[in-house]
Amino acid sequence: QVQLAESGGGLVQAGDSLRLSCAASGRTSRFYTIGWFRQAPGKEREFVVRISGSGRSTYYTDSVKGRFTISRYNAKNMVYLQMNSLQPEAAAVYYCAAGNSFSANPADYIYWGQGTQVTVST
Repeated sequence: QVQLAESGGGLVQAGDSLRLSCAASGRTSRFYTIGWFRQAPGKEREFVVRISGSGRSTYYTDSVKGRFTISRYNAKNMVYLQMNSLQPEAAAVYYCAAGNSFSANPADYIYWGQGTQVTVST
């Protein structure tokens, strides 16, 4: 079993930045793809970004390109999501997830964290 735990969410003003963390424990593997997803009230869960097990490949949804950056530090079983220039439409619960495929589909991810709330005020 793998456990994932997100942290770093909070309330920010539009234009501010946050760094989210995803800590993995249990039977972790550097081979897992890690994805970040978000879900706003009344909306479907949305893919944000993913990173390959090695950290050498990343893929971002268009709406966050140039503003969000994913990284991983496998020796510490940590994945980070740096979010800059946050806008109200980015407000959501953010989840990290681990899976065996380099995929944007939530169904391809096996393990999920509990989520961390990001709120953006204007």
